[in-house]
Amino acid sequence: MGQYVAPLRDMQFVLHELLKVEDEFKQLPAHAEIDKDIVNQVLDEGGKFASEVLFPLNHPGDREGCELDKETHIVKTPAGFKEAYKQYVEAGWPSLSCDPEFGGQGLPLVVNNCFYEMLNSANQAWTMYPGLSHGAYECIHEHGTPEQKSLYLPKLVSGQWTGTMCLTEPHCGTDLGLLRTKAEPQADGSYKITGGKIFISAGEHEMSDNIVHLVLARLPDAPAGTKGISLFIVPKFMPNADGSLGQRNTIFCGAIEEKMGIHGNSTCQMNLDGATGWLIGEPNKGLNAMFVMMNAARLGVGMQSLGLTEVAYQNALVYAKDRLQMRSLSGPKAPEKPADPIIVHPDVRRMLLTAKAYAEAGRAFSSYVALQIDRELNHPDEQVRKDAADEVALLTPIIKAFLTDNGWIATSECMQVYGGHGFISEWGMEQYVRDARINMIYEGTNTIQSLDLLGRKILMDNGAKLRKFGDKVKAFVEENGTDEKMSEFITPLGDIGDKVGKLTMEIGMKAFQNQDEVGAAAVPYLRVVGHMVFAYFFAQMAKIALEKEGSGDNFYKAKLATARFYFARLLPETAMLIRQARSGASNLMALEADLF
Repeated sequence: MGQYVAPLRDMQFVLHELLKVEDEFKQLPAHAEIDKDIVNQVLDEGGKFASEVLFPLNHPGDREGCELDKETHIVKTPAGFKEAYKQYVEAGWPSLSCDPEFGGQGLPLVVNNCFYEMLNSANQAWTMYPGLSHGAYECIHEHGTPEQKSLYLPKLVSGQWTGTMCLTEPHCGTDLGLLRTKAEPQADGSYKITGGKIFISAGEHEMSDNIVHLVLARLPDAPAGTKGISLFIVPKFMPNADGSLGQRNTIFCGAIEEKMGIHGNSTCQMNLDGATGWLIGEPNKGLNAMFVMMNAARLGVGMQSLGLTEVAYQNALVYAKDRLQMRSLSGPKAPEKPADPIIVHPDVRRMLLTAKAYAEAGRAFSSYVALQIDRELNHPDEQVRKDAADEVALLTPIIKAFLTDNGWIATSECMQVYGGHGFISEWGMEQYVRDARINMIYEGTNTIQSLDLLGRKILMDNGAKLRKFGDKVKAFVEENGTDEKMSEFITPLGDIGDKVGKLTMEIGMKAFQNQDEVGAAAVPYLRVVGHMVFAYFFAQMAKIALEKEGSGDNFYKAKLATARFYFARLLPETAMLIRQARSGASNLMALEADLF
């Protein structure tokens, strides 16, 4: 049922040739001993786990789905999922980038990020179980009390326990200020929490001994809106002081959502009936604590779509080289066969190259952001940490929205390569399309990410963060502007950089008069900025490939061809997007609601 081979060569190119991570690690005391060989060994083993253990479970897991026993409230995951998780834990994968104080291996996040790309390529639905645990770990690590850390973190780090985040309610998705779940304080310092949550990924399953739910709820005297939300740790089984499991808590799965995709993950309706929980962070500041988890999840969702883009591309490529249909318009390319393989046809190549380009640029971009997080967390220089944090804040909504938009485009194009066979489930391609579609919706829809980028990350600081990143683009353009071989990449990169600056200023001026202008422009604006970022990384990769073009390694030849395709065929989308963003709010808002 298809295939998946970890793209180790390209990962190594990004980490060692583009980002030069070994040099970066030497500046970070926590990672100073991590060298190229360690990184490559970890990713090599991770690739084997992804392709040999997880990938074979993906298609059957999608067909089987999860099953809820409504009497016991126990959810059974698809065949093989629990056993694969046991192997994952035994091999130490959950602890890869976690704090050694709590049993972690302390490897850089950028390494863990590449590992998660491979897991998502192999089986997104399965990967969501441990993926959410990492977000819960980060939240408790940053905001938990010493007692909470010592009790929960070693179990999350080891993988014995998994985690979730419980935000959404039936009437309350993006607008968390509307949530109604209540938390009543108890004499012993705990809280009794009552309410209902929906769309809770990995909310109930039998893969781990315990599930640590992070639940948003309101205290009795809480102010209205988002300023009155607190965050609570609500475990499935209440732990004893020594970490052993006590009685079952009153948080149960009431139903599993019937979904378009990710059938192998238990997306649950969770009912809390006076469940015992403990406050994490400060009262009424739960969103501040939860955002640690949400930002980790947004990077994680970007990696989900990057993984799907890669695996869809790999399988479409194999099919295109094997499937015989028609003859090339320029004459037979396989005269000994009754027809040519479809990879000879220009539009089939366009579809394949679209997926290939989005995978390679997405890998470079996401690895860069993960490295900036490593710098933010570990660099000894305070200014370096602040600059890295600003970049991560700016780029996180682009990671989430641009990579997931592109994943939807790429998986759809790859399904199209198959023709009618792509629509048939036995080939596996239609699952990637279905699975990719949720990534544009959850962890803040892509429209919300666009509003966050334009409204909060850019306009609220008068473009300071964007200018910092733009200065890097300008410096690269100036450094390479006189190199004739680079002109095909530098000229369009400089052009899109200038256009982003002008577009940002124009929208900002309009927004002073009418805030709807931000909402009207945000989605195309994010794609424009996303393309600027991709162009920046493709130009850097092209520079390396040009320098090594004569090495005889066809990897660099392919990298140059993909970069040229990106600049010629994908970057020009920005011309249309800029016109859309500039068209204003009136064409959207003029029609009265009852005339729709």
